[in-house]
Amino acid sequence: MILRSSRLSTKKMVAAGYGMFYPIVGFASCLALIYLSFGDLRSNFREEDHQLAFVKRNATQFTSDGKPFYINGWNSYWLMYHGVDEYTRPRVREILQAGAKMGLTLCRTWAFNDGDYNALQVSPGQFDERVFKALDHVIVEARQQGIRLLLCLVNNLENYGGKSQYVRWAWQEGVGLSASNDSFFFDPSIRNYFKSYIKTILTRKNTLNGIEYRDDPTIFGWELINEPRCSTDASGDTLQDWIEEMSAFVKLIDKKHLLTVGLEGFYGPKDPKALTVNPERWASRLGSDFIRNSKIPSIDFASVHIYPDHWFHDLEVEDHLKFVTKWMLSHIEDGEKELNKPVMFTEFGLADQLDRFYKTIYDIIYKSAKKHQAGAGALAWQFIVGGMEKFNDEFGIIPWERPATYKLIIEHTCRLARIQGPVLEQRNLKELCLQKH
Repeated sequence: MILRSSRLSTKKMVAAGYGMFYPIVGFASCLALIYLSFGDLRSNFREEDHQLAFVKRNATQFTSDGKPFYINGWNSYWLMYHGVDEYTRPRVREILQAGAKMGLTLCRTWAFNDGDYNALQVSPGQFDERVFKALDHVIVEARQQGIRLLLCLVNNLENYGGKSQYVRWAWQEGVGLSASNDSFFFDPSIRNYFKSYIKTILTRKNTLNGIEYRDDPTIFGWELINEPRCSTDASGDTLQDWIEEMSAFVKLIDKKHLLTVGLEGFYGPKDPKALTVNPERWASRLGSDFIRNSKIPSIDFASVHIYPDHWFHDLEVEDHLKFVTKWMLSHIEDGEKELNKPVMFTEFGLADQLDRFYKTIYDIIYKSAKKHQAGAGALAWQFIVGGMEKFNDEFGIIPWERPATYKLIIEHTCRLARIQGPVLEQRNLKELCLQKH
C-alpha cells in the first residue's frame, strides 16, 4: 500500500458566533502542546556544561543519554574532500549548519579516499596529513554544529579508490592473488592492508581537539563498506567471512562506537524473501545477504538503501512507491523478529516525484518510531550546497531551494522529537517546530 497524507476533516460550527473562537483555542492548544513537548531548549543550553554522550543500542532502539534516539539525517559524502582546500572548506560548515537548522542529527560521509586526487591513503599504510587534517576539521565542525557523523571506511565502487584500488596496490607490490576486484574480500594481503587502514583511522588523534577518533562521541558509528557486493561468490560465504573478520577487528580497537556493514538490504539466495521482496532475481546473486550479514554479533545495526528507479526498469511512480513501502516494512519486521537490532535506511534516492518519495519514507519511519519498533531512521542521498554541480548526481538537492521538500524534512524532525523528546544538540528545536515554513 502507499502511505497517503492524512486529511483533516473540517466540521461546520453549529453556532456562527463561535466561528472564530474554536479555531483560535485549537491553535493555541496546539502551540502549548508543542512548547511543553520541546521545553525552553535554547535558553537552557550551555555548550560547556554538556558532555556529548555516545549513542548506544538497546535491542531494536538507539539511545542517547538513556532515551530513545530516532534519526532524521542525510548524506554528504564529500565533506573530507572539500575540507582539504581553503576555497572549498567553507562548504563543510555551510552544509552542517544547514542540517542543524533543519533539526537533523546525523550526516553520513566518507572517511576514505584511496589513491585518488586529494587521497587520504596514497598507498597502503601511507597517508596525506593534509587530508587527515581535513577529516579532523569535519569532525570538529560537526560537533560545533550539533551533528553526529556516520563514517564509512571504504567503497565497493571505484569512486574515491574503492576496493579496486586495494587490488591494484596488491598487484603493484607483487602480492595479489587475483585481478578480480572481489579479491579485496579474500586476499590475505589486501585484508591486512584494510586492517591497517582501520587501525590508523580509529586511533587517529584529532589535531584540533586532541581526541582519538575511537574516543569521540561526535562519531555516531562506523560503516565497514559502502554497498558491498561479491558476485564471484553468490553463496555469500566470502563476504560473510570478511564481515565477520573486519567487524571483530573494529570492535577489538573500538568498543565505544556502533558498527554497521553498509548493505543495500538485498536478501540472499536461501532467504524466502529473495523471491517476494527483492527488487528482481539479480539482487540475490550479488554475494550479500541482509539477514545473515546483519546477524553477526559484532554488527550493532542493520543498514538498507532504497533506489527503486535504479533497481527496476519501466515502472511507474506509483509502483515505485508501493515497492518502497513493502521494502521498508519488510526490513523493519526483520529488525524486530530476526535480528533484534535497529534498522537504518542509510541512503534513499529517487529521481522523480521526490516529495512523495520523501513523505512515504518519513511516514513509515514515524509510524515505526511511534510504536517503538526497529525502524531507527533514514538518511537522504544527498544534500549539497551551491556551486557543487559537478559533485551532484540525479538525486542530489539543495534542500533550502526546494520549499516543499524543506518543509517535509523539518516536519519529520518535529514529529520524531515529539516522540523521543528533544536531543540536546538540537538547540533551535523549539523555534524550528513553532514557525511556519
